[in-house]
Amino acid sequence: MPQEMTSTGHEPSGSGRRIGVRILGLIVIAASAAHAAASPGEGAESFDSEPKWDAQNNRSTAVEPRSVRQDFGPSRTRHAGGEAGELGGFISPAAEPAYCALRIPRKTFADPLEASGRLAGNDRPFHVLLGFFNSRTLKEWRTPNTIALRLQGRGDVLFAYVEYATSRWRAGGDNPGGFATLRDSATGRGTLRGFSSHGEPHKWKLRYDPDADGGAGRVTATIDGETAVCRLDPGHKADGAEFDRFGLLNVLKSADGGGELWIDDVNVLGQLETFAQDPSWDEVGNRRTYTTTGVRPRFDFGFSPTRYAGGKAAGELGGVVFRGDCREAHKLASYAARLETLNLARPLHASGKVALRRGVSDSTTLIGFFDSRDSCRTSTSQATAVPTSFLGASIGGPSAEGFYFEPTANLGGGACGSPSPRPPYILPDATPHDWAIDYLPVAGASGPRGRLTVTLDGASTSVEISESSPARTAFDRFGIVTTWIDGNAQEVYFDDLKFTDRP
Repeated sequence: MPQEMTSTGHEPSGSGRRIGVRILGLIVIAASAAHAAASPGEGAESFDSEPKWDAQNNRSTAVEPRSVRQDFGPSRTRHAGGEAGELGGFISPAAEPAYCALRIPRKTFADPLEASGRLAGNDRPFHVLLGFFNSRTLKEWRTPNTIALRLQGRGDVLFAYVEYATSRWRAGGDNPGGFATLRDSATGRGTLRGFSSHGEPHKWKLRYDPDADGGAGRVTATIDGETAVCRLDPGHKADGAEFDRFGLLNVLKSADGGGELWIDDVNVLGQLETFAQDPSWDEVGNRRTYTTTGVRPRFDFGFSPTRYAGGKAAGELGGVVFRGDCREAHKLASYAARLETLNLARPLHASGKVALRRGVSDSTTLIGFFDSRDSCRTSTSQATAVPTSFLGASIGGPSAEGFYFEPTANLGGGACGSPSPRPPYILPDATPHDWAIDYLPVAGASGPRGRLTVTLDGASTSVEISESSPARTAFDRFGIVTTWIDGNAQEVYFDDLKFTDRP
């Protein structure tokens, strides 16, 4: 039997042949590692290298980076009234934090808090937070560990809201919303009160009472004698919150247009500041102009060489995922593995690891099984946020709850119902978690029906689902696909995936 020749033309020794066989075996093992643990009918991907999955708009080029200007702090001007000297200037919403604030002793939801002063806006739109916050947790909006007035300039009118967010990203606001003057007796809804933003000063006060409402806690704000009340939702005070600053903070979301806001004669916890001299408040990111890619909806997700999700090795799926908008093709995006066409006649499974690094209010990430045509088509209708022919999990939730990891599906009849029990929370704190998606058909049911279960770190929740349009329910992709109603962004990563990929 002929023997293998070396590159020099000599026959390899017996030990050389054995080493060669071992090396070849290691190469085969390494090449198949991503699929080694896969069950029959199941694929696996560890993202040790770029998998070349099917991609649509996931690295957005339609939305350009944007210049952001922050230029606020102590000033010798007098827009907010009184003597010369105040705090303020030009402030822009952006993903990157910018603030000018007084250091205060550590406070929590157990402590009473109070601040007051004067404020004034101008005719340019702006969006700013004025209140108590934690300088170590400035990552997103709703910003955790905050009690604040949210001030929005709309040209000649300034709108104000009182709100809070706990250490676990659960948030609440004044009800029914803003400073209202006229209320409908049947619905309780009010006409939102606007305050002049032509430069006229307004007196304001922000107060938190931890003992109000039976100890649940209450935030009260007044502007020119008008009052808005925000009661902490049940359980939110127990989440806890810590505050170490009071001052002006930009709204931490995608970059948007800025405007001017000014404050003066500020009294924080009994300490008066007239700004007659530089108060030496903390200043972070408040005097700079820079370019950011955090622009809505500039998608930036797919294969990443990082290891945030806690996978076995570097390489994962993820990045910045904005909500999509089905009205325009360039506002829909996906990155997914191709599958042999699947349907609801058999069980479906997916699992892996996940880490949520950032989550802005009104944001959603979808991961699961979907149809490359039906789930990514454009439409003038926005009747549902979940694309049709989608089955999987979503990261999102109402502001009052922060972020759930929950079962989500739309099989032609709109989104599925509410899961039971309550879905597990996933915090945008970069912690890696184990997750799974399992769909099981229900035998003997009239029509195609089933149960969809999502599990995060051993905690499971399920929904009953039905297929109202069987002909449209087919899945030929597994991965990330954007929603159909627009919104803000998350930074999220997945790794060590297993998923059903063939019947």
